[in-house]
Amino acid sequence: MKFVFQFARIVGFSLLGEVLATVLPLPIPASVYGLLLMVAALRLGWLRLDQVREAGLFLTGIFPLLFVPAASGVMELGSQLAQVFVSVVIAIIPITALVMAVTGCVAQRCTAGREVPHHE
Repeated sequence: MKFVFQFARIVGFSLLGEVLATVLPLPIPASVYGLLLMVAALRLGWLRLDQVREAGLFLTGIFPLLFVPAASGVMELGSQLAQVFVSVVIAIIPITALVMAVTGCVAQRCTAGREVPHHE
């Protein structure tokens, strides 16, 4: 039952993100709003990490499965993708490297001076 409540909290923040994306005239995805709201709630102490930890670990554990429908959609468009393959690869490689670098820098700044416990 604990898992259900944790998942409901995560879904609640996602729902709030959907509401903000509908109300605010900014080109920001609802998922980003939801994540920012959850981070703010965690930082302000309105939400404790143990209130969402197990559900969050489960969701990140099944992350690859969530991309299967997108990958199958790309396979259906293979002939169209082949025409722009070189352009796509040239665009994807530097953007991926940039995202990895920025993510690493942000993670280091967020954990600066703190020992992150390892979970097994």
